[in-house]
Amino acid sequence: MNQNLYIKIIKLGLPILIGQLGSIIVGFADTTMVGHYSTEALASASFVNNLFNVAVFASLGFSYGLTPLAGALFSQKRYGEIGSLMRSALAVNIMFALLLTAVMGTIYLNIENLGQPVELLPIIRPYFLIVLAGMIPLTVFNIFAQWSYAINRTRMPMWIILSANAINILGNYLLIYGNAGCPELGLNGAGIATLTARVICAVSIMAIFFFSKPYRLYRDGFVAGRINMRTSGLIVRTSLPVSMQMSFESGSFTMAAVMAGWIGAIPLAAFQVVVILGTLGFCVYYSIAAAVSVLVSNAAGLSDSTLMRRTAFAGYRIMLLLATASSLLFIFAGNEIIHLFTTDPAVIVTALTLIVPLVLYQYADATQITFANALRGTSNVMPMLWISFVSYIVIGIPATWILGFPCALGIYGIILSFSVSLIVAAALFLLYFMRTTRHTA
Repeated sequence: MNQNLYIKIIKLGLPILIGQLGSIIVGFADTTMVGHYSTEALASASFVNNLFNVAVFASLGFSYGLTPLAGALFSQKRYGEIGSLMRSALAVNIMFALLLTAVMGTIYLNIENLGQPVELLPIIRPYFLIVLAGMIPLTVFNIFAQWSYAINRTRMPMWIILSANAINILGNYLLIYGNAGCPELGLNGAGIATLTARVICAVSIMAIFFFSKPYRLYRDGFVAGRINMRTSGLIVRTSLPVSMQMSFESGSFTMAAVMAGWIGAIPLAAFQVVVILGTLGFCVYYSIAAAVSVLVSNAAGLSDSTLMRRTAFAGYRIMLLLATASSLLFIFAGNEIIHLFTTDPAVIVTALTLIVPLVLYQYADATQITFANALRGTSNVMPMLWISFVSYIVIGIPATWILGFPCALGIYGIILSFSVSLIVAAALFLLYFMRTTRHTA
């Protein structure tokens, strides 16, 4: 039984992993090309991208509310109802994305008050607006991707992501440096390439949903469905806690980036390099955790709490192996990887000092993402709200400031603080997953 679970998790998670690795390659390419363009561009990208991580993860987390609902319906073979659910989910998610766009627009109008180096502001402002324009297409893709994951079709989003990533990298090559007769746009060129890739992702997955014959039952349910308060309310109740959980987590990282900027452009650039390395681990863990969430939701639809626990812990064992692999990569190849991103000796030296705290939080990150997604699969998502608030806001942000400044550890202390909040979150998500599955027994 457990062997079959491992196979199912890997079979579902592998296409997601491949798609995530494609995104990692794009992140590496963005950081490498921008870093070699100028240290100022790299530092500006670090600030804007980390600032937007809150909105991006809030949007992604809000789309996650669809997965347990659609996954439970899928296990019961109620395909038309999934399509109807999609109609309400799409409307609710777009409204949420518009709210996030308004919030980020307000931040843009006050960008000079966030204490960043003055020389970076002319680079930050236009890039910020380009990234802001990508919020709606990103949200549309997320909601259709979660539908695809919930019905165990994880390969389709993978191919879309990989194709768009190839276009993104080509756009970087053409627009950052002005190759092949294109204008040299620097950091703005990277932003335009990313925006183009996000639009392509959204259009492609919608075209498949509405025009592909294998998904006719879902499409018919979507067309026949109606947006109503009951369904929309259910989606919000399962989506908002997950969205807030991811917002609080990414928000603590964003505050860390802001604090890194207080120290200076070199620490901020080094912070960006280390965050990209950390994203390598996160995206790998996410692929397995997403598969765990889908399979837990399928088991929840059958009211099989034993299978829910077996699925979560089978996924966690796989996750521990992946965390070990990520840590070994950072330890033994960190120097070579950092040199890919920048030629600035000061940034390289600073980033190399951050490998140890980067490795320290890998296992805590792997644990929290496994059991957060397992808990999400049960649809008992309300505890995620206060767990994430306590872990990342009440504990995480003060820990970042204390270790970075009063303890005088600087950028090293800022990265080290990530382990504090992740360990607390991991323990609490595990506790509530165990309680939830016990109650359903």
